[in-house]
Amino acid sequence: MEIPIFDIFSSRTSLQFTFIVKMSSTTASTSTSTSASAEGSTKKPIVIITIGMAGSGKTTFVQRMNSYLNSLEPPQAPYVLNLDPAVTSTPFDANIDIRDTVNYKEVMKQYNLGPNGGILTALNLFTTKFDQVLGLIEKRADNLRQAAISHVILDTPGQIEIFTWSASGAIITDAVASSFPTVVAYIIDTPRTTAPATFMSNMLYACSILYKTKLPFILVFNKTDVERHDFALEWMTDFEAFQAALANHANSRDSEGEPTYMNSLMNSMSLVLDEFYKHLKAVGVSSLTGDGMKEFFEAVEASREEYEKEYLPELERVKKEKADRLNAVKEDSMRRMMADLAVDRKRDPEAFDNDRWEREDDDEDDEEDVDVDADDPDLVDRSEEHGPEEGEYIDLTQVRTNRDVEDLNIRWKRPG
Repeated sequence: MEIPIFDIFSSRTSLQFTFIVKMSSTTASTSTSTSASAEGSTKKPIVIITIGMAGSGKTTFVQRMNSYLNSLEPPQAPYVLNLDPAVTSTPFDANIDIRDTVNYKEVMKQYNLGPNGGILTALNLFTTKFDQVLGLIEKRADNLRQAAISHVILDTPGQIEIFTWSASGAIITDAVASSFPTVVAYIIDTPRTTAPATFMSNMLYACSILYKTKLPFILVFNKTDVERHDFALEWMTDFEAFQAALANHANSRDSEGEPTYMNSLMNSMSLVLDEFYKHLKAVGVSSLTGDGMKEFFEAVEASREEYEKEYLPELERVKKEKADRLNAVKEDSMRRMMADLAVDRKRDPEAFDNDRWEREDDDEDDEEDVDVDADDPDLVDRSEEHGPEEGEYIDLTQVRTNRDVEDLNIRWKRPG
């Protein structure tokens, strides 16, 4: 279905955005859809945010999750979001793809940015309309005419720091976590963590992400078809085993036979992280063969309970504290204003009594107040109006045959 083009930032920039919602090709019988919808009305879909170092196999892991869920009986097709604007192709069909919204190469060109800066800026631009993405997910989850989705999967950019340490990444994480049960899946390249130093690096980064997001966390040791993850589980549960591996590793001692500085540092860090390991779920998977996917989704379901018991109460507490602070500021402002008015009344009672708000001025101000976003149509997932067909795309803004920016004639506004 083709909807006419619109410019969602027409009043501010010449930037044109396009959201494309890919319809799921999976259909179910009427009885299955009804039962699934009834269950989905009381059980929200769980969001899986995949994070990991470049080359750890995040995108392939997302494809394996998608394949596994579709292979269940009945199939549980996930709602997939691709947040990597620089990826050339994906092995899965994304319901929402950032590449259909922001042209990464044109961002680099118009803003004079490098590859990482282009990815970060593209993600920032996409985040400005992420509330509409949440609206699509919520509408799809509450749709009684279709089989309810049970999982929402986010594939993040390959450069891990772009998502984990950027404002847009924090906004997206907080937005989905405040609306749906959310779990972070930290993907680890198992063959490259056999060295104690690399293993410790991954664990420290995982620790920093855990304490930044405060969300349920799963360590996913990927590529177990190449290297089993048993050594990693042993190092996490047995401090002495890690120390022995560290002592036997090359260059662990200096010319005088004493432990090197890095060796001593990693020994100390392993003691610090011992408590951290006790609260982590760790599974080994192979994105190539599908081995370990059942165990992974069991850990995901366990994380749902952790989210409801630990994260939600903390979220409500933070919201209440924020509301209380805001109310205190409002009350203080009102008290100060009333005190100022009392001083003015006492100083010049006659002028105070004649000071009245003119209705004509109020009407003029109302006419001048224009909502710059009033003409922005909301994004709509029209899957409930038209049954999902394999390969069907719904372009809610304009028809795009390709992503060639020269054909689209898009000109991005330069900063400043």
